[in-house]
Amino acid sequence: MSKDIRTDSYLGTVVHIVADRQHRPNLPTHDCPFCVGGREAPQPYDVLSFPNRWPALPDGYCEVVLYSPHHDATLYSIGPKAVQSVIDLWAERTNTLRSLPHGEHVMIFENRGPEIGATISHPHGQIYAFDHVPHRSAQQLTASWAPEVDPSDRLIFSNEHWVVYTEHASVFPVNIRVAPTTCFPDIPSLPPEYRATLASTIVQLFASLDELFSAPLPYMMWFNQAPRQSSQWPTAWLNMEIVSPWREANVARYIAAVEVATQEYFNPLDPADVAARLRTLMQ
Repeated sequence: MSKDIRTDSYLGTVVHIVADRQHRPNLPTHDCPFCVGGREAPQPYDVLSFPNRWPALPDGYCEVVLYSPHHDATLYSIGPKAVQSVIDLWAERTNTLRSLPHGEHVMIFENRGPEIGATISHPHGQIYAFDHVPHRSAQQLTASWAPEVDPSDRLIFSNEHWVVYTEHASVFPVNIRVAPTTCFPDIPSLPPEYRATLASTIVQLFASLDELFSAPLPYMMWFNQAPRQSSQWPTAWLNMEIVSPWREANVARYIAAVEVATQEYFNPLDPADVAARLRTLMQ
């Protein structure tokens, strides 16, 4: 069976068996499918979304989002105006996917760098629409997650609309949270001025992340937003998380056996030190 969803009968861990994805393209060195004229982008575009040919969800929807037609661009190098176009596309696809039968929970994310497992270097992210609310997302919603009122020495950046800080209990060496200062449940509900300042914040932050270790930082990024039935989650507060396994340039902090076994983690970097370095870089 190429696709199956299995649940551990003791721990409740959900595992998606996606054996057919084993044969998807891996790091093509030429004829990028995401460049203009490529297999997935035959026509010129600024930003673009399309169904993933190798979807990971048997009951759900998987899409690819291209940030730019330029192969060597990054999410921040395209500039605030182009990033805002990406944000607008995220909002549109969130609404569209929610309207489909299995679009209960929309997760927007990016895996950047071969160290994370990204198979194509062209700047892009993905969107999965689950037919259920995944466990970790449900935990945050149930706990009524909200941004910290005073991150103190872990504060990286703030303006009238957004706050950026390192997590108090960081599992990864780099573990950052970005949240609006006012409670909005999802990206579609963000007013234009919040989208504009989110775009400029993303440009500043992600540019600084590439300077943190003086090398392009491998990272995972995702948005936590309300499920389709957002009225059932009145305290849902949109936020973005960014994590990286690097503890210094080209040196990953690997998750060890005792951490996997206990789900208790040992982080070699102080979140306040990471925040201090990023504060300096964002000035």
